[in-house]
Parts: sequence; structure tokens; C-alpha cells
Amino acid sequence: MKLQVHSIHFDADVKLIDFIQRKLNKLETFYDRLVDGEVFLRLNNEGIENKTVEIKLRVPGSQLFAVEKARSFEAATHLAADALRMQLTKSKTKGRI
Repeated sequence: MKLQVHSIHFDADVKLIDFIQRKLNKLETFYDRLVDGEVFLRLNNEGIENKTVEIKLRVPGSQLFAVEKARSFEAATHLAADALRMQLTKSKTKGRI
């Protein structure tokens, strides 16, 4: 899947981008017609959970979106990928995608 990663106000490490790519590629096991995706990484200044990950996935006829906050980008990516997996399986069983 083609994936664009945008890090806002900082430079993301190559290891982080590879982790996000691997994590989101696993979603293709639940639905193999994913078109592409966009990931936005943000640092917030308030609280302990100051890392935000926003993921947009495009599938034919629809778009899925998840936002998660955590102490690390890896943890937030894991939570967002789980949310997208649930959205994919729910949409697939209801016949929306």
C-alpha cells in the first residue's frame, strides 16, 4: 500500500516510518483492496500522552479515519491500526466496502 507520512514540526526517524509502514501493511490481511493512506504525526505540549497519530485510509468507495494519542508514536500507531482494523472488518461484514 502506498503510504504518505507527514511529521508536523519535527523530522520523523526512518525507523519510525518503517514501523508505521509495517503496521499498516498488516491491515491488507483484513481487506486487500486498500488504495493508499496518509499518516500525520504531531507533538502536543500538554500532558504525558503528547504524541498524536492520525491515519486516513482510502478504500474503494469510502475513507476510514482514526486518531490516537499515547506516550509514544509506536503506541499511538498500534492503537490507531487496531481501530482501523475494527472499522475494516465492520464495514466489510455490513457490505459497505
